[in-house]
Amino acid sequence: MSDNLIEQLTVDDPADAGAVSTLRERLAGAASAQGLVDVAFRTVETPVGALLVAATETGVVRIAYPAEGHEAVLKSLSLTIGSRVLRDTRRFDDLCRQLDGYFSGRRRHFEVPLDLRLAHGFRLEVLAHLRTIAYGATETYAVAAAASGRPRAVRAVGTACATNPLPLLVPCHRVVRSDGTMGGYLGGLEAKRFLLDLEAAA
Repeated sequence: MSDNLIEQLTVDDPADAGAVSTLRERLAGAASAQGLVDVAFRTVETPVGALLVAATETGVVRIAYPAEGHEAVLKSLSLTIGSRVLRDTRRFDDLCRQLDGYFSGRRRHFEVPLDLRLAHGFRLEVLAHLRTIAYGATETYAVAAAASGRPRAVRAVGTACATNPLPLLVPCHRVVRSDGTMGGYLGGLEAKRFLLDLEAAA
């Protein structure tokens, strides 16, 4: 079952929209329960834009900012993980609550299972280290490189941050340049500044 098939369940009568939405959710839940879904996804409205969140049976596998192009991300997931990609809003209720808590300043840690299959080699080592950077703290790319076991691989750390499949959950926004400037961020510098300010104010 694909999301395209479920999306065909549309009606012109607004009065039936709720019923169609409920049916869509039931089909998505049934497909997930039967192991017929490779990747489930939904979008979540946040102060840094509408985030695409996607998960496999293992855990959250992807979070994407609007600038990354949600459709392009979904296509990539269908090619790298599996073609059975389905919208399922209920599956992400806990993650949405945690995101709400984070953006309201009430939560400092995310407690959701992750699927890190999209990162490999040294990039995976960098992501493991990024998860140890404390809330409200920052670290330079050089320090992150040394902590990841390759002190000279500063540029590679930058690449790992730029290709981080799970921003926010793996906090690459906490890595800055040695001169104190922010450096790049796949969600954009405005989003990075917002996140750093949010954590600094907590």
